[in-house]
Amino acid sequence: MKVIISSNKWIFGLSVLLGVFIVLGMQVYSRWTQPPQIKINNLTTDISVTEQLKLDVVPQLKAQGFATIIDLRPDGEAADQPAAATVESAARANNVTFAYVPVPHGDIPDAAVAALDKALSTSPRPILLYCRSGRRAARTWSLVEASRPGGLDAAAILAAVKASGQSADDLDTAITQRIAQRAQTLETQ
Repeated sequence: MKVIISSNKWIFGLSVLLGVFIVLGMQVYSRWTQPPQIKINNLTTDISVTEQLKLDVVPQLKAQGFATIIDLRPDGEAADQPAAATVESAARANNVTFAYVPVPHGDIPDAAVAALDKALSTSPRPILLYCRSGRRAARTWSLVEASRPGGLDAAAILAAVKASGQSADDLDTAITQRIAQRAQTLETQ
């Protein structure tokens, strides 16, 4: 009788262990076979932001409806990042428009704001902006939006950036100044 009980415990333990291995194996297999997940955050209804793209997500972005991808990360920042030309090739192969507007770390140059403004105004929507973490992309967009006639007010711009998981609070003065300049430009027209 003790041998049977001991045998049943052993079989039960082996069954539990086998079940754990099966569940873990299924998890590993599903992660390996599923397309990579990309976290996309909206800035507006038709402009979103994300972190560094990998080439294998470009078809997924097309399937999600993105018409344009804009790269704000300068080439060569990190060894593991694909070059803008490589991402552009992947985008074009998927019938997605691509623009390259490199923005360095630190202060955002006015030339980068102007280049992003041009890319946003001439590209089909919806648009996905990206850089290493999404931070520069969201911050550069905030300055473009502040400069745009009819653009959002400062509070709405900062709220949109915050909702995207980023912060532009330190750009509050620059955003306010750009909004004031756009108002002056409208008055003189």
